[in-house]
Amino acid sequence: MADLMSKGTPRALVLRAAGTNCDRETVHALELAGAVVESIHVNALSRDPSILEGVGLVAFPGGFTFGDDVASGAVLAHIIEQRLRPQLQRFVDRGGLVIGICNGFQVLVRLGLLPGGEGRGALLWNQSGRFEDRWVYLTSGSEESPWFAPGQRYFMPVAHSEGRFEWFPDQPGQEFPTEQVAFSYCNEDQSAASYPDDPNGSHRSIAGMISADGKVLGMMPHPERFVRPEHHPSWMRIRPDGAIPLEEQLPVPLGLSIFRRAVDHLKTHQGDLVGEGGTR
Repeated sequence: MADLMSKGTPRALVLRAAGTNCDRETVHALELAGAVVESIHVNALSRDPSILEGVGLVAFPGGFTFGDDVASGAVLAHIIEQRLRPQLQRFVDRGGLVIGICNGFQVLVRLGLLPGGEGRGALLWNQSGRFEDRWVYLTSGSEESPWFAPGQRYFMPVAHSEGRFEWFPDQPGQEFPTEQVAFSYCNEDQSAASYPDDPNGSHRSIAGMISADGKVLGMMPHPERFVRPEHHPSWMRIRPDGAIPLEEQLPVPLGLSIFRRAVDHLKTHQGDLVGEGGTR
């Protein structure tokens, strides 16, 4: 494999398995954000986990890995737990960024890289009991993160059946840590949302969460599906008025901003990524 941190350009891996179906979109999003990206099958990474040594970001894309047999993300999470868990933990410990989108979010929770993996939380069927597919508004959390700025509003699509996060605390009254809420479903004015603007009924309307150090992000909406203005559902309604150039009227691809922020973080923190095994 080529040098994974050559010429100061962050390198990223997009992990795929049977049933993954958003890997190409995720590769495209990270490339637009400025990373050099490789799509890799979980079996290939299992054979050579040292590939992680020179990578700055690992993405778990959306899809229905292994047909969501047993439960959503359960089989892929089991494979990673058995074959790659120590190496993935070392990657995180040395400052690597991880994002899990939709099915990838489910995998990260099961692995315990996000709150809930210790039996205190789970991603369950939407309250509607059906697959939800629409564009929704999100507001970002209260803490600074490599992935987002606090209090920003986002607009992007969801497409899932099992996106409802439920919290099962160790003790009665133990609340989900506010600082680990990455995104919450909201109305257009960022007020509290109800169905269908909140598509699944998650605890505290949680749409995404981060690890305690902010490096691991899991989210149910799909940022990789809004990385170009033309992805916006209303972009064709824009018409030049003669005063404002058309390109200035096009929607800002808010999903891309999440990937760009992560890649920019890696560009300024690459020295921090030299851990066990260094960079190659």
